[in-house]
Amino acid sequence: MSEDRKYWVETLIRIAHPVLHALSEYRLSRDMPGVQNRSDYACLEALGRTLTGISPWLEHGPRTGDEGQQRAEMAVLARKAIEAAVDPDSSEYMNFIRGGQPLVDTAFLAHAIIRAPRELYEQLPDKTRAQLITALLSTRRIRPVFSNWLLFSAMIETALLRMGVETWDRMRVDYAIRQHEQWYKGDGIYGDGPQFHWDYYNSFVIQPMLVDILQVAGDQFDDWDALRLPVQHRAVRYAAVLERLISPEGTYPPIGRSLAYRFGAFQHLSLMALRQELPAELQPAQVRCALTAVIRRQTQMPGTFDDIGWLQIGFAGSQPEIGEGYITTGSLYLCTTVFLALGLSPEHEFWQGQAQWTSQKAWSGKSFPIDTAIPSLMQQ
Repeated sequence: MSEDRKYWVETLIRIAHPVLHALSEYRLSRDMPGVQNRSDYACLEALGRTLTGISPWLEHGPRTGDEGQQRAEMAVLARKAIEAAVDPDSSEYMNFIRGGQPLVDTAFLAHAIIRAPRELYEQLPDKTRAQLITALLSTRRIRPVFSNWLLFSAMIETALLRMGVETWDRMRVDYAIRQHEQWYKGDGIYGDGPQFHWDYYNSFVIQPMLVDILQVAGDQFDDWDALRLPVQHRAVRYAAVLERLISPEGTYPPIGRSLAYRFGAFQHLSLMALRQELPAELQPAQVRCALTAVIRRQTQMPGTFDDIGWLQIGFAGSQPEIGEGYITTGSLYLCTTVFLALGLSPEHEFWQGQAQWTSQKAWSGKSFPIDTAIPSLMQQ
């Protein structure tokens, strides 16, 4: 195993294990710090966000050797955690219906199922599969905000499609896809609703969900299928932008809201590496090196973890003042999405060799590719 891959696996387990272990033992609501601040939401936040990041590794990671053993152990914890979360008789049964927030984190849970259907759905007991479907269906009573939240409803319905539920709602998917098409601003960026926001929500939510929804459901209608190519072209462009935001030191601009999600800001770049759809000018190894620098920079800051191992609110260390009112300890686990590329085989070129990323080349006086915008919406 390469040193970087070993570090990624160790760091992912360090982050995810407290959540999945506590929930598998029916004590997440007691053990996780800060639950009382948003007790109706914090535990589902932690579960959905942790699983959506770890899922490609659980589904596609090695089955042998040390890493294979680690993967298998975490997969067992993940399934036990889901069982605890969706059983109405469980002390850890989660809120899927009260308030608006459950729509968000049920969507992250649904995204995890799409990314790891074998490990996180097919291997569940029959009873748990039925309870999981019931939980997903129950969120239909929540009306999404007119923003990226439309994709949360669409993602849940897409997971139901993947799970074989015939009553999945095509309209919720269609509405989200069509509306985001109207919100496309150009050069690989979507608005978060009618307005453009300078933040990382194109990576936290919008582009990864659009790409994966169309991957699963795009063949259902011709006009959905026709959108796959333009959405993919925009996704490639946005991956190029994200890679250029990583400084030679492994830092990136603290722009916009939800900075406490830390390197979850690079979910989309990791996803495009996983899908092997990186821009032509980016070597997979340079993306790995850039992401590793970011992960090291943030995880090694004092205060990132508390004394027990839970994440603490902050961007670089412990900075509780940057946490918006909707941020809890559970929210922070969206950072796991930077690890999506662990779904690539250890032998894949992504894990081989060393390479400078774009800003390293630029700021050391070396040759680097000129950046160019992609053509307009109708062309792309």
